[in-house]
Amino acid sequence: MRITILGCGNSTGVPCVGCDCSVCTSDNPKNKRTRVSVLVETGGKAFLIDSSPDLRQQALAHKIRHVDAVLYTHDHADHANGIDDLRSFNYMSGKELPAYGTAHTLNTLKQRFPYAFLPKPEGFWSRPCLVPHIIPDDSTHSFYYDDISITSFEQLHARVKTLGYRIGNFAYSTDVKTIPEHSFDALKGTEVWLVDCLRYKEAFSHSHLEQTLQWIERVKPRLAILTHMDHDFDYDRLSSELPSGVVAAYDGMVVAL
Repeated sequence: MRITILGCGNSTGVPCVGCDCSVCTSDNPKNKRTRVSVLVETGGKAFLIDSSPDLRQQALAHKIRHVDAVLYTHDHADHANGIDDLRSFNYMSGKELPAYGTAHTLNTLKQRFPYAFLPKPEGFWSRPCLVPHIIPDDSTHSFYYDDISITSFEQLHARVKTLGYRIGNFAYSTDVKTIPEHSFDALKGTEVWLVDCLRYKEAFSHSHLEQTLQWIERVKPRLAILTHMDHDFDYDRLSSELPSGVVAAYDGMVVAL
């Protein structure tokens, strides 16, 4: 399995427009964070988790030519508004693209991007073409894409439900403030966990550093990687503060399992 962190930033990205803080003006490329997304390649298949507004930039930077399915965590703009750029993957494969998410997420995307869920267009791929697959949002749910098992698990993003995903021994938890007890069960045995950590101080709808480290101590992955980070975090400073087995993500980071 190969995991490519396409983006590890928060909803504004880093640098933030109009901000002159030391992180936003840093020359360190690891302080440049596009909106959060990840590509998981395993068993000859490629799964894109979320279609961030920076998807075109991310796909070009990492030479992504093929995606088999999109797994949506939720419908917020920083996770979904790159949906138009999915048509490039329709074009290259000549096929519709399966899109997995909760009924709420997929229905919201249908309302905002109705053209993306119409039948396959005749001739030129003038728009994205997604085929929705609904995942329950109130439990742990396992399903297969071909022979690859994927497990979704419930998360709470303040008043919004999001999905975490586990593929093999890799788990992804972004946009989460609270992890229900049954979802911790889904995380047991995880080797690599890419997990939400917005900033140092507590936030309304995201985990913060102290809480995320407590979660990591409970789950005990071989490697935990912090993501969805805002401009509160300077990469070098944060890296120097983290315990063994915990690292900060950066755009373009690749992990092999």
